[in-house]
Amino acid sequence: MITRNIEPHLRLLAGQYPIVTLVGPRQSGKTTLARMVFANKPYVTLEDPDVRRFAVEDPRGFLSSYPDGAVFDEIQRAPELPSYLQSMVDVNAAPGQYVLTGSQQFELMTQVSQSLAGRTALLRLLPLTLAEVASFHAPDANDPWVLAQCLLNGFYPRVHDKGLDPSQAMGDYFATYVERDLRQLAAVQDLRLFERFVRLCAGRTGQLLNLSHLANDTGVSQPTARAWLDLLQTSFIVQLLPPWFVNSGKRLIKSPKLYFCDTGLACWLLGLRTAEQVQRDPLWGALFENFVVMEAMKDRFNQGENSPLYFYRDAEGNEVDLLMPVGRQVHAIEIKAGGTVNPDYFKGLKRFEANHPDMLQGGCVVFGGQQSQARSPWPVHSWLNLAAQRQK
Repeated sequence: MITRNIEPHLRLLAGQYPIVTLVGPRQSGKTTLARMVFANKPYVTLEDPDVRRFAVEDPRGFLSSYPDGAVFDEIQRAPELPSYLQSMVDVNAAPGQYVLTGSQQFELMTQVSQSLAGRTALLRLLPLTLAEVASFHAPDANDPWVLAQCLLNGFYPRVHDKGLDPSQAMGDYFATYVERDLRQLAAVQDLRLFERFVRLCAGRTGQLLNLSHLANDTGVSQPTARAWLDLLQTSFIVQLLPPWFVNSGKRLIKSPKLYFCDTGLACWLLGLRTAEQVQRDPLWGALFENFVVMEAMKDRFNQGENSPLYFYRDAEGNEVDLLMPVGRQVHAIEIKAGGTVNPDYFKGLKRFEANHPDMLQGGCVVFGGQQSQARSPWPVHSWLNLAAQRQK
């Protein structure tokens, strides 16, 4: 089994809160992690129709069967349970009683925030980090296609643990998502148009979100496109990266950038089936950027840090791909898929430093090459360094 970097933080919070809520995409490893860490607790999945019917129709009776706590999987299937758990833990606030998992982001978080505020810790588990994959099988630096293969494989645990073909696995994943999650979340009347919408989103990976253009290209109204995008965010298919700006009087771009939670799914939606196709695709740079942004996001989530990440772009087009808050300052990261360092790699960092010298805590470049370079003042890190990150 693949060791998850979030595990120590999960154990820590379970010793402090009566309830721990673990959310993330389907197949990101939530159930496996919860059952391993809390092996002494009963495991109950609310995907089981009989169990779900009991929990929904008689929540008090259902919970009375687990007075000493349990792992409740896919808690969003019984949306009233958190309210009943609230009264139970108000009587007995001993830490580590219940572990809740869920595959829906905003809907589940609304339930948790309304019913369990102050009573639960909330953690997000995304698919594997590169470091977690490397602990299972390290990338071969001598393989010229290794980076492209990593992006094609994606980071869902079953692909690596079971040695699945990524194209088959991602096709099955998307079919399952459409058949199960969409029916739970909302009524999508035209699945053909919805699939077209998702594929068009994949074609905009790493780009500024223009919802009007996306709606027109799909052939739906802008409100429908907005609702569908919300669905994709709710179910951890896509992530939006907001722009960073300060009240400096300068006009900055305010649209977010669109990324997929997993590059393997993005590649599948783009019709890419081999590493060579990935590396030669026009979106190669965007897919690499997607990969690095999600690595940063996973790292923060694994430490229980929920503050947002940002990108920077001014009206003249000067851009820094990723800004990571460090206190009241930011650490700036430029992301380049190329394997040879180019002076242009540092342009955005230099401009940001010139415009916001007091805000910059430091910066670097992450690139697609294999050898890091200790350049001053902007070190250049190989993407392989992400695989060498210390297991938390």
